[in-house]
Amino acid sequence: MSSDVYVLIIGFVVLLALGFPVAWSIGIASLLTMLVSIDTLPAITTVAQRMATGLDSFTLLAIPFFVLAGQVMSQGGIARRLIDFAKGLVGSLPGGLAHVNVVAAMLFGAISGSALAAVTSIGGTLGKRMEEEGYSREFAAAINITSATTGLVIPPSNILIVYSLASGGVSIASLFLAGYIPGILTGLALMLVAAYWAKKYKYPVAERSSFKKILFEFVDALPSLFLLVVVIGGIVTGIFTATEASGVAVLYTLILASIYMELTLDKLRGIFLNSVTTTAVVMLLIGTSMSMSWVMSYADIPQTMSNVLLDLSDNKIIILIIINITLLCVGVFMDMTPAVLIFTPIFLPVVKDLGMDPIHFGIIMVMNLCIGLCTPPVGSVLFVGVGVANTTITKVIKPMIPLFIAMIVVLFIVTYVPELALWLPSIFE
Repeated sequence: MSSDVYVLIIGFVVLLALGFPVAWSIGIASLLTMLVSIDTLPAITTVAQRMATGLDSFTLLAIPFFVLAGQVMSQGGIARRLIDFAKGLVGSLPGGLAHVNVVAAMLFGAISGSALAAVTSIGGTLGKRMEEEGYSREFAAAINITSATTGLVIPPSNILIVYSLASGGVSIASLFLAGYIPGILTGLALMLVAAYWAKKYKYPVAERSSFKKILFEFVDALPSLFLLVVVIGGIVTGIFTATEASGVAVLYTLILASIYMELTLDKLRGIFLNSVTTTAVVMLLIGTSMSMSWVMSYADIPQTMSNVLLDLSDNKIIILIIINITLLCVGVFMDMTPAVLIFTPIFLPVVKDLGMDPIHFGIIMVMNLCIGLCTPPVGSVLFVGVGVANTTITKVIKPMIPLFIAMIVVLFIVTYVPELALWLPSIFE
């Protein structure tokens, strides 16, 4: 490998170890790599230009809008209605409130596409209730943290939009459709673990809700659920693009929150501020990651890695195991957005050579990195979930281990059964 590669890798790792933010580490490492090859001014100009060019995409406008829609849902009474509906459906099963948490996270994610919004809203609402009913605080936090990531696989998903950009324009509509079955399977796997845990520790079971009560809660949640039909239905049928759908989602949630009369002017100010802050962080990560992605292509890293992997083995099963393990490790140390933007150009050519559909690979990549969001040292969902539950990471890790195992099992099932991801997109082709 050339000196460019060593500068990029060593620079990035050292900067992270020194405590630099991920975005800064990516940007500075990219600049250092360019400085090895060209003069200072052209190197700075090239990195800055690539950052700006990386953000110059109409598709990326969907991200701030979906972030804003998720914030409005979280504080506008929409999340609470989804939780009430989930409780009526699964609250009477063994580990009832844990199942409510999972189903509510899946519904919330299916509308907002935000894991952080889900872990905050649902954890804040259900956490104390689970403790009052005898659940341990650590288990409640663990199930909340892991289930929140299902919303990144179930559409609409901001990270699938980022993957579409990184992969060179894979259909967002197809990616959204591909995420349904894997996301639901992950949720069901978490519910199985929750049921086992509840029986083991004899957690209480809620009374079975009457049909009349479930129907009332469904009608109450129906306007929120209808957003699914509007957003996903509009994208799939071609009525509007994913970016336009995100704008529709914001308008719809604002109208709905106004009707529920749970959105004050002060709340709205905070919602806009939080949305801008979150978007700024994400966009900086995207800009620096696109810059690093270009630098990696300049240094011929994707082709080198592709050759290395294919030289190791020509067995598709072995190669996919290596890629999955690599992505699981990457997710532990790197945030989701830069990981997708940096490693998609590396691994996508390899899996294409193996005959894998880019849509299938996108779902596999996101599922891998979802697990990383729940692990230290950079797991953003883990830190937020622990903060919401007012506990510590060391206490939460033990109950999270069986949940991790369940997520990894589903990941490998989806990896080797591509129809689980590709069946729905094939219907709507």
